[in-house]
Amino acid sequence: MKFWDPKIETMNRKEMEALQFKRLKKSVKTVYRNVPFYKRKFDDAGIKPEDIRSLSDVSKLPHTLRTDFTDNYPFGMFAVPMDDIIRIHSSSGTTGKPKVVGYTRSDIENWGNLLARNFTMVGLSHKDIFQNSVNYGLFTGGLGIHNGIETLGATAIPAGTGNTLRQLEMMVDFGVTALHCTPSYALYLAETAVDNNLVGKLKLKTGCLGAEPWSENMRKTIEDMLEIKAYDSYGLSEMFGPGIAFECPCQDGMHIWDDHFLVEVLDENGDQVSEGEKGELVLTSLTKEGLINIRYRTGDITRLLEPECECGRCSTRVSRMIGRADDMIIVRGINVFPTQVQDVISKIPEVTNQFQIILTRNAKNLDEMTVQVELEKDAFTDDLIKLEKIQQRVVNELMNVLSIRTGVDLLEFGSIERTGGKAKRVIDNRAPL
Repeated sequence: MKFWDPKIETMNRKEMEALQFKRLKKSVKTVYRNVPFYKRKFDDAGIKPEDIRSLSDVSKLPHTLRTDFTDNYPFGMFAVPMDDIIRIHSSSGTTGKPKVVGYTRSDIENWGNLLARNFTMVGLSHKDIFQNSVNYGLFTGGLGIHNGIETLGATAIPAGTGNTLRQLEMMVDFGVTALHCTPSYALYLAETAVDNNLVGKLKLKTGCLGAEPWSENMRKTIEDMLEIKAYDSYGLSEMFGPGIAFECPCQDGMHIWDDHFLVEVLDENGDQVSEGEKGELVLTSLTKEGLINIRYRTGDITRLLEPECECGRCSTRVSRMIGRADDMIIVRGINVFPTQVQDVISKIPEVTNQFQIILTRNAKNLDEMTVQVELEKDAFTDDLIKLEKIQQRVVNELMNVLSIRTGVDLLEFGSIERTGGKAKRVIDNRAPL
């Protein structure tokens, strides 16, 4: 068994909580002193840093929201002077001002160590050749993962996105053994590799996939097509970027590193959920310097799992992300997550894992939902009766899971756009009421 830091990864709960409390007190004091936003927030709540006398007192602290980044754009959330910031990343800002995050030199070092810990956990080492097939712009997945690869001592290939066949040719020519990209792009790489008879020429053994939700069946499809092991990676820019949580070889939930983050999974009332229950992931920074978030509501929905893991690590574990709270679609009063649709279609052999949800309103101003799915190549036929049976199966299975009847369009293989970034799963054409 390989560990990046065995003392931390197998630390007993009592020792870990003592370490977390020490770091929590420091983080709270720092933001109260250095970030006017937090001083106002704490004062309004009647909380002073000295009121935090135990780890459980974190519940007394106010939440940090994504809108707080907009309100304090661009640098109002930073906890150090700009002279100490050596790198800036940000979110895409597609729905308003982006969330801007800053990193000190220590932040970059800690982030690299976190990722190296994750990569070591899944069996990677300095001997691996690691292709990073994501955007290298302000998105944290590019430079963040790259930093982790180099910290590990592996060979980094900054492939970026696009030109899928060339990406595969590089994998063959350079002897790539590990890949980082989104799950949807991994699926596209797999399809292209099969079409061009390249799978047998690949030395690829490990896929580190993240930045979007994906199902267990989608994982199995990617693993079978590329003949690899695929691991779920979770991150968000506001806490560092990729590397916040990662699967171990057991592939049974993700480990969140308690020495860097205080983890809460809260229900709709803001109460901590029990093991096995789902809720919103809320994180507090324990080691960040440039941007310290206190009780940050990630918007990501997950399940809290038992901390004990067969791999021997003792950190907090959560399930793969069920979806984002803001990804949830409300259709005629029913809550729908795109991952629910993905789970359904991934179990139907005649269709691929590629889908899109189209939302419209009818003449009576009622919501209409249509799921477009691609037929597998060998399922495409001129036999209308066979196609109708496939279509009806998809309709019925979606109805069983979503409790709402949806339209289903069967498309030819390859009809839905593949990209190197996050897949666009929902197209909302509903006019405002």
